Amino acid sequence: MRELALHILDIAQNSVAAGARHIWLTVSENEQGYFVFSVRDDGKGMDSEMLQRVRDPFVTSRTTRKVGMGIPFIDMVTQQCGGHLELRSAPGKGTALTAYFAADNIDRPPLGDIVSSVQVLLAGAPQLELEFAYNGANGSLVFRTQEVREILGEACDFANPEIYAWLGAYLKEQLAQVQGEEV
Repeated sequence: MRELALHILDIAQNSVAAGARHIWLTVSENEQGYFVFSVRDDGKGMDSEMLQRVRDPFVTSRTTRKVGMGIPFIDMVTQQCGGHLELRSAPGKGTALTAYFAADNIDRPPLGDIVSSVQVLLAGAPQLELEFAYNGANGSLVFRTQEVREILGEACDFANPEIYAWLGAYLKEQLAQVQGEEV
């Protein structure tokens, strides 16, 4: 994958497949010399044996195929970019993945279209509660689906074209401000 937003979407979709009802997604531009993203969930989690083996591309919990490239690939990319991958999990408690990339490493993939990744995630998992935080050069953005549902009602459908379009425009505007870009 050429951009980190697609890795984030893949990891978050794994969280949904693991029964997560809540996902906390954080992206930080410059955390002590690192570009960092983390995806934390309250899904079924992994036992210690699976946690040790999950970085192997030939280990997967999927039944549709015998390879799982998501975590092994992001692990490799973090190492190539002067960083590392932290993975914590416990059965019944969920999983937390944090990827660190040296902020100034020329090989670090760009973040890419994180807004579209958030939109697709929510449209595909309408029951999901998501907290998306972005820490940028000019401040922070925090988006919570719970707050949108409080305004629009519990039946809020992020796949609805009007809500989907609003979400994209809103997040792009907010993200541009914390990244220090012209809106």
